[in-house]
This record gives sequence, structure tokens and C-alpha cells, in this order.
Amino acid sequence: MSRAFEWQPSASPGALKSRADQLAWVRGFFAQRGVLEVETPVLGRHGVTDPNLDGISANTAAVAGGVAGGWLQTSPEYHMKRLLAAGSGPIFQVSRVFRDGERGRRHNPEFSMLEWYRPGFTDSDLMAEVGDLVCGWLGCAQPGVLAYRDAFRRYAGLDPFLASDRELARRCEAWLEPEQAMTLGRDGCLDLLMSYLVEPALADYGPVFVTGYPESQAALAKVSEHDGTRQAHRFELYVQGIELCNGYWELTDPAEQRRRFAVDNQIRRRSGKPEMAIDAAFLGALEAGIPECSGVALGLDRLLMLKLETSDIADVIAFPVERA
Repeated sequence: MSRAFEWQPSASPGALKSRADQLAWVRGFFAQRGVLEVETPVLGRHGVTDPNLDGISANTAAVAGGVAGGWLQTSPEYHMKRLLAAGSGPIFQVSRVFRDGERGRRHNPEFSMLEWYRPGFTDSDLMAEVGDLVCGWLGCAQPGVLAYRDAFRRYAGLDPFLASDRELARRCEAWLEPEQAMTLGRDGCLDLLMSYLVEPALADYGPVFVTGYPESQAALAKVSEHDGTRQAHRFELYVQGIELCNGYWELTDPAEQRRRFAVDNQIRRRSGKPEMAIDAAFLGALEAGIPECSGVALGLDRLLMLKLETSDIADVIAFPVERA
């Protein structure tokens, strides 16, 4: 592309109008349900420990305690849970979030996220509300439900809870050298099989929630016994094979959360990533007590892609990273 044209947005005027319509739809949806819109920092003192996410550091001299530096947030989750602990009640936020190294037809390092929390809701309750919002906007049928375990049995030909690490690695050798497959680890193999076998199959399934993830993929979700296995109260919504959101029946136990943070950092060390400082303010909110609740993060850019029937995120963002 000639540099003479780099000033132009990649999204059409019609796409920008649809983005504004989408924001109005979202705000109207939550206004009707009495959910409060909030704002939390884009620049925070801490990043996240999640081994699958890489934050973007941001240097600043204006950090409390005289400590320079901070992080552009990968999600507003920790700050929103602090509001829940302070008695906010049900809340939602439309925010700009940042994840390093993510650029592709469905990814941009900076993107728009809708996140909301519902005190008193289980994961099943929240799935119903997610379906109302997404399918109301897209004008499609309400989602079905497919267990993670059943999805792997059907489309990957194995049981993700009972298959051995070696069996999973061998299955991944269709895309990787044997030595590479063995270094992925159990969850890395499951993620690869999800990307290459399960997600493409879901493209013909219609809107569908995938539920009941392995305990090792619980992140910030509660875990319970189900069908003889430990499963996370976590769900993801797929529409036309595109992952739109990730939701949890939220973990509220500070001791368990602290343990999971430590495990995250162990995994980061083994994979050569830097350890991340623990967000003491977030743990303080858990210790003070957040209400039993469910929460979900939904990618608004991908939702708009589905609405406009485009496969490239640049078509719905005014200025993707290469034009920013």
C-alpha cells in the first residue's frame, strides 16, 4: 500500500455506522434490565498471570507508591470485581483492551470488549442472557449447548478428560513435529485440537455454547464434580465457528485464587515467560467478599463482523494496528 493512503480508515462509513448502532443496542439492552454502566482504568498497576495472555507494559511516573510502570489492561475484570465487592450490584462496561502479539483476521492488539457481571446468576442464568443479547442483535436462533467433552469425542475422536498426555500429543502430530507436540503440554494440545478440529466443525452447528471445560482451564471459574470428572463452570459462545465470549460462574474464594495465581506463574516460568506480580487489590476485594455472581467478556468487534458478514476484523475497526 502506498503511504499516501495510510491515513484512511480500513472500515467503511457503513461499518462505522453499524458500530454506533451496536453500542446503542448494548446500552439499551442493559438499561432495560437495570444493569449499571461503569468505567474502570485502561492503565492499571498490574497485568494478569494467565499464561495464555501477554499484556502490554506502559511506563508512567504517576503510579501510586512511587513505583514507575503499569499495564494496559487485557480485561477490566479485576477492577470490576473490586466494584462488585464495594456493593455496585449488576454492572457492565464497554472497554478498550490490549493483548500483545495478537494480529490476524480475527485479532487486533487493541480491541473492544463488553464485560458484565450478574450477582445471583449461575453460569446457566448468564448463558440465557448472553443468548438474548447476541441473538437479539444478530437476529438469529437462540444457541444450543454442547459439552466440551462431547465436542471432543465427536470431532476430535478422543475423550479430553481420559486421554493420556501422550495420546493427545500424538493426535497433534498431524500439525507439528513429534518433539514440538510433546512440549505443548496437556492444555496446549487440547487448545490446538480445539482450534484445528472442533472450532471448524462448529461453523455448521449454528450458535452454540460449549460448556464444562477441564479443571486445568478453569481460569477464574468455580469447579465442581460432573460425570466423574472435575469440570469448570465456564462457557464459550460460538457463532459460525467464531468464538464470541468467555463466561464463568465466578470463583469467590481468595485462597483458591491465590493458589491459581501461583500455578499460573509456575507455568509462565516453564514456558520462558516472565512472572507477573499478583494484584493485591484484587485479592483484597475477594477477601472482603464479592457476591456470588457470574460474569462474561464478549468481543464486540467479532460480533460486528458476524452482523456485517465479513471475515476480517479490519473491516469493522477504523484504524487497526498497522494504520494506527
